[in-house]
Amino acid sequence: MNQILSSKQKTKNKQKIFYSFQFSISIFFIIISIITILLYIYSLNKKQKISNSLITNYNIYRLYSNQTSPEFNETIDDNNLFGIIDIPKLNIYYPIFSKTTEELLKISPCKFYGNSLDTNDNICIAGHNYNNSLFFSNINTLKSKDEIFIYNTSGHKYVYYVDYIYEVKSSDLSPIFNYDKSSKELTLITCNNLNNNRIIVKAKQE
Repeated sequence: MNQILSSKQKTKNKQKIFYSFQFSISIFFIIISIITILLYIYSLNKKQKISNSLITNYNIYRLYSNQTSPEFNETIDDNNLFGIIDIPKLNIYYPIFSKTTEELLKISPCKFYGNSLDTNDNICIAGHNYNNSLFFSNINTLKSKDEIFIYNTSGHKYVYYVDYIYEVKSSDLSPIFNYDKSSKELTLITCNNLNNNRIIVKAKQE
């Protein structure tokens, strides 16, 4: 009888140890998850502060002049900034980098195709979708005739009106190269994080 009781007690002790270990592992992973989320939020806020800093300096001094931000290894000068994108409906107001790199995309939208705002062209601008209110996260909510303003580095304002919005596969380059060669077009591109497609906003100067 004592052996049976002792065996049961040992089994209970083993179960307690197992459940205690399982509980500790669960707490550990919860803590790791919370830390990861906090670090991600901190990273987004940091990038947003850098972008806001760029805008502040842009408005005060028009552009950074041969300075390097301590947050990333890119020299910011007249050649690195294309202008400003302003979408009042979405409270978007960001500098546009004149080239596209993974590092710059984390800071602000980037132009990756097109040359001049003054001639018939397709100016393509990419921005990250963080599934919040930052960068191009909400451009899919734009409607036909919504206004998009682009300012060049001299402060001249170009007005575009949304034409239509659609999605393409990530490998589809038609939004870049298929456009009306007799018009001044603007193409905004971001990711749909649910299906890995690209969200395309087409707009035209009128």
